[in-house]
Amino acid sequence: MKTTDNILIIDLEATCWDDRPPRGQESEIIEIGVCIMDAKTGKVSQNEGILVKPQYSKVSPFCTELTSITQKMLDEEGILLEDALDILRAEYNSEDLTWASYGNYDLNMLQNQARRFNVDYPLSDDHINVKTLFGQTHPAVRKSVGMARALGELNFKLEGTHHRGVDDAKNIAKILHWCLQQ
Repeated sequence: MKTTDNILIIDLEATCWDDRPPRGQESEIIEIGVCIMDAKTGKVSQNEGILVKPQYSKVSPFCTELTSITQKMLDEEGILLEDALDILRAEYNSEDLTWASYGNYDLNMLQNQARRFNVDYPLSDDHINVKTLFGQTHPAVRKSVGMARALGELNFKLEGTHHRGVDDAKNIAKILHWCLQQ
């Protein structure tokens, strides 16, 4: 990877429950948090949260408590997953950029949802698992830790609302930039 490269950072939020999903429901993407990070400077641009209307599930009270996303928000502002993925392609050059997420959840979820909804997968094969990279790079952390703990280890402030993709994408950018500087 060239040090002048832009890196696409993605953080997904999905429908969730404090126990198993209700009958007939399944975990689905409800927000694609995204930003572009300049690998050299760490500067973040094009930060947004794309709200996605779930097709086979509803936002539970537990999910709203965790993410602050409500079913009403998605009903009013959410778009279909296919349209959200088109935005990634058109506005973020997602098929050509190296992209990063914190852990492999986002990678697996996007692949599964693209298959589930029979839409083209929108990202390049060049993926950085920031969680793994941080574990390899930070001398005091020998095991994988959550994003909030990683920020704490670096004495970085968690900005925005934790478990909101729009905010977590920027927080992940801070950790990734630190890793790239080591």
